[in-house]
Amino acid sequence: MSEIDVSSNCLAEKQMTGAEVLVSCLVREGVDVVFAYPGGASLPIHQALSRESRIRTVLPRHEQGGSFAAEGYGRVTGKPGVCISTSGPGATNMITAIADAYLDSTPLVAITAQVMTGLIGRGAFQETDVFGMTAPIVKHSYLVTDPNDIPRIVKEAFYIARTGRPGPVVIDMPKDCQEALIVPDFTRPMDLPGYHPIPLCPEKKLEKIIPLLLKAERPVIYAGGGIISGNASDELREFAQLARIPVATTLMGIGAYPETDELSLRWLGMHGAVYANNAVNEADLVIALGARFDDRVTGCVAEFCPNATIVHIDIDACEINKNKTVQFPIRSDVKQALGVLINSLKKLSPEQLKEMAESRLPWLEIIAHWKSECPFQYQDRPGLIAPQYVIEELYRQSAAQDPIICTGVGQHQMFAAQFFKFDKPRHLATSGGLGSMGYGLPASMGAQIANPDKLVINIDGDGSFLMNVQELATIHIERLPIKCIIFNNQHLGMVVQWEDLKYDSNHAQSFLADPQVAYDPSHKTPEAIYPDFPVICRGFGVECERVVDKADLPAAIKRMLEAPGPYVLDVMVPGDVHVLPMIPGGMSYKDVILERIAGDGNGKKASEVLGSDIPTAL
Repeated sequence: MSEIDVSSNCLAEKQMTGAEVLVSCLVREGVDVVFAYPGGASLPIHQALSRESRIRTVLPRHEQGGSFAAEGYGRVTGKPGVCISTSGPGATNMITAIADAYLDSTPLVAITAQVMTGLIGRGAFQETDVFGMTAPIVKHSYLVTDPNDIPRIVKEAFYIARTGRPGPVVIDMPKDCQEALIVPDFTRPMDLPGYHPIPLCPEKKLEKIIPLLLKAERPVIYAGGGIISGNASDELREFAQLARIPVATTLMGIGAYPETDELSLRWLGMHGAVYANNAVNEADLVIALGARFDDRVTGCVAEFCPNATIVHIDIDACEINKNKTVQFPIRSDVKQALGVLINSLKKLSPEQLKEMAESRLPWLEIIAHWKSECPFQYQDRPGLIAPQYVIEELYRQSAAQDPIICTGVGQHQMFAAQFFKFDKPRHLATSGGLGSMGYGLPASMGAQIANPDKLVINIDGDGSFLMNVQELATIHIERLPIKCIIFNNQHLGMVVQWEDLKYDSNHAQSFLADPQVAYDPSHKTPEAIYPDFPVICRGFGVECERVVDKADLPAAIKRMLEAPGPYVLDVMVPGDVHVLPMIPGGMSYKDVILERIAGDGNGKKASEVLGSDIPTAL
C-alpha cells in the first residue's frame, strides 16, 4: 500500500491495488478467516492477504476442501464463510461446495480469480466461465470488470449471502482488476433495486392461523432449516410449548427444537422416526416453518399429509406451493411470523389456553404410543460393532461437552442424526440437499476455527472420508483439535443398501477393499483391511487408532475425546447393516421398512419382498 501526493497542500490519499481493496473490504465485512488456495491468477490476492493481520488465511489442500470448510464455518456461525481460488480448475473445484451451499441455504462468498479481462472468451490458459457455470447454483454472481466497483460488489455480495434465504454468492475477479491501482471509495452505496429479502410481516394473515390452532385436534409443526438460518429456534420453542404442538424437524432443521423435549418428534423423512412420519401424515393441521417439502421428506408428495390443513410460512416465495399446494401460504420472515403468533396466543384467555392444551392430550398419548412401539433401534450382533452403538456411546460420553457434530454423507450420516440427540441449533453440520460425500472433514475445520474452544467431532464413513482425506494436512498444520470417527465397513454402505433393496443384492463397484480378499464382517484379519487409516493418518501427523472389538470402544472414545490434538478413531463395523426405518423413494409413510429385508443369504430377492407384506407404520 503506497501514498501519493495529489494536491499542492500535500494531502495524501491511499492508492491501493484491486486485490488490496478486496482484502480491505473483507475486513470491513467482519471477515476473520478465509480458506484460500493460491494459483497464478490469484497471486495478487494472496500477496494482499499476507499483509493483513486481521484475517487468518487457511491454506486447504484442495479447493473443494477449502470451500467445504467455508461452508462449515457459515453453517455453525450464520455468517458468510469465505473461500478463494485461482481461475480454471481452482474455481471448478469449488463448484460442488457452492451447489451444496445453495441447496442447504448456507451463507457463502466464493471469490474466484479470473484471467485477464482482455483474454476472457479466448480460451486462455486456465480460463473457465465461472459466471455462467455457477449461475444456476448461486443467489448471485459478479464478474468484476472495473476495479472501482470492488467495494460496492463486496458489500452487496455479503448482504445477499446473509439476508433473506441465505446462500452462496460468487465474485469472479480478473487478474488485471486485482493488479490495477485505484483510490477506492468505500462509501459507494449498494445498488440492488430488485432484491427485497425481508418481506413485510403479514400480521393479518398470521392471525387467521389462531382459530386453526384452537380447532385442531391433531396439530404438528414441521420445521425445516429455515428456523435455524432465520435464528428462530427460541421462538419455535416458545410457540410449540405455548400451543402444546409436537415438533418434527427435517434433517437440516435438526437442533431447531430440543430433541430431548417431550414435544419433540425428532426428524421425519426417508430415514426419520416412524412416529414423526406418522404424526405429520396423520395430523389435521400441519404448520410448515422454513421447510420446502422436498422429496426426502414427503416421499410420494400426493400422499403427504392427505387430510391436513397446511400452513406454510417461508421467507422464499419460490418455495411456496412449489412442491406441495397448501391452503395457507404465507411469505414472511419466520422469526417475525412466530413472534406474531406467540403474541396472538398470549392474548387468549387462560381458559382458552387451558382448553387448547387439554384438547391435545389424546393426540399426545397416541404419539407417545408410537414412540414406545417404534423407537430408533438396531440389532446388536455378537462379535460385531453396530454403528448405531458407536453413536450411542459417543453421545453418552460427549453430550455434556455440548459438541458440534459434522458428518460426511452416507449411512453414518443417518446414524448420527438418529442416535445423537441435538438440543441446540448450529450444532450439526451436514450436507442435506446435495448429499455430497467428502463434506464432513473439511466442514469440521471451518466449525473448529469458528469455535476454537469447543469440541468438534467429525463422523464419517470410509468412502466419504477418503474424498477429502488430504485435509488432515491442514488440520495438522493449523493445529485444529478435531476428533474424527470413521465408520469403516469397507463398503459404500448406502449404495449397498439400495443394491440390496432394488438390485437383488448385486453389489456393483460398491466394495472398497480388495475384491481378491475374502470379506470378514468382524474384521479380525487386519491384513485384509484397506486402506490402512492409522498409517495414512500418521503420514499426516495425526494420531489414529483402530477399534475392532466392541469391548474396546468406550475406552477408545474416551482417549479420543481427551486427546489434546486431532485424533482419528477407525472403527470397524459390518458392511451389511441397513439404515432403518426406511421409506423407499416415491412411496408413502405407510410403506416404511422396519426390518432388513434383503441380503439374508436365502436367495430371496429384494424385488419380491418389496411387493409383499412390508411392515407399515400404522
